[in-house]
Amino acid sequence: MRRSLPPLPLRIAARPLRISALPLRIAALPPVLTVVAVPALLALPTSAAGGDGPGPADAVSGLVVLYCVVRLVRDRRRPLSRTAAVVLGLPVVGVTLAALGALSPADGITGLGRYLQIFVLVPAAVLLLVRGRRDFLLLAWSLVGLALCQGAVGVHQYVTGTGASYQGENIRAVGTFGPQDVMGMATVVAVGLVCAVGLALGQTSPRQRIGAVACALALLPPLALSFSRGAWIAAAVACALQLVLAGLRRALRIGAAVAAACVVLVGGLGVGSELLQERIDSITQVTDAPDRSVADRYALWSAATAMWRDRPLTGVGLKGFPEYRDGYASPELSSGSDTEGAGSAYLRQPLLSPHSMYLLVLSEQGLIGLLGLAGSWLALLVGGLRRLRRACTSTPYGTECGLVACGLMVRQLIDFVYGDIGGPSTVLTSVCFGLVAWWALAGTEEAEARTPAATPGRVKEAVGR
Repeated sequence: MRRSLPPLPLRIAARPLRISALPLRIAALPPVLTVVAVPALLALPTSAAGGDGPGPADAVSGLVVLYCVVRLVRDRRRPLSRTAAVVLGLPVVGVTLAALGALSPADGITGLGRYLQIFVLVPAAVLLLVRGRRDFLLLAWSLVGLALCQGAVGVHQYVTGTGASYQGENIRAVGTFGPQDVMGMATVVAVGLVCAVGLALGQTSPRQRIGAVACALALLPPLALSFSRGAWIAAAVACALQLVLAGLRRALRIGAAVAAACVVLVGGLGVGSELLQERIDSITQVTDAPDRSVADRYALWSAATAMWRDRPLTGVGLKGFPEYRDGYASPELSSGSDTEGAGSAYLRQPLLSPHSMYLLVLSEQGLIGLLGLAGSWLALLVGGLRRLRRACTSTPYGTECGLVACGLMVRQLIDFVYGDIGGPSTVLTSVCFGLVAWWALAGTEEAEARTPAATPGRVKEAVGR
């Protein structure tokens, strides 16, 4: 007799069970992966046309905010604590008043949306989507990965002579951002370097610390080849602060090793060492013999302060600096800066901002806007430092998160002295503010929940994860 086959319905019934498990697995993925998509898109080449318009990463950041709102409505959670709402909401008043005083409704709406995206909405979404230490580390490592990708492109541009134009040679490392956003790669690499240093100094696993040290050393050459004096200063101060916060004796040992490594790297760059030495020497000549870029920056700063003196409380309105610039700037100001190379043709780029976030806010939003934004940033920095001190004195759990957050905040505050928002890399600023906000406003809740019931063995086990 022929053997009968197993009943067909049993085989069919087994398949829906496997298919139905797929949505459950997707739902179990950490929500922070939506935020990781932002730096992932920043690794892609940008448009050769450049400009300050929104890019793919900006669009994804908007979807991140929408996704966060949907999760809050579905879970019926309170969005933010009272302290977090006040700290992140401080810039709203000044930005709204400046938007009402803009020259046109279109400028007011676009400017308001940009400021809220960078300093309020995306940081709040990151704060809510980062659920703990592991999510924080995942996002920090994604920033390191973005920096390595852009840094590799920048080093290749210098070696092959396909970078942006610098002193008549196409050797300036700009990554995939192009010469129109010449500070893009320098910003990304500096952020990645600060994250890597914080991860190397924190209480992560030995494998992660070794990997973080290797990444930090690998990011030094592209940061140097960006020829950005401001990025060098901001990254150096932030990393030095991280070393001091991790321990003074440890800071002296690591500082000596890093200094020796920098000497070796600069000495091994050949012709580039002469250009780097010239660029480093120019840092001390910004007052005695400033170059053309520094002279233009001084003229823009003077114009911004003159606008503020005329309208000290509310400023000239959002996006008003380019319209009022010529009426306040000195005749020494040039019409623009020359950009060329890295796959782009020659372009005369107009100077549409004072190249200082503090002076940009002061001129367009007045004292009300500056107090709101600067007050929010200082509250985040103070809160982050206090929680890091508490974590270091009570338990080492999560100190790497505090070192990364405090380093990013200090780097950003220094970066705003000589730079402002604009370009595709700006959305990275909002992600950094979100990481800082999580540590300063909600970052120790996980550690505090585990500390009382944790024995020394369990703490050591948690730190090693």
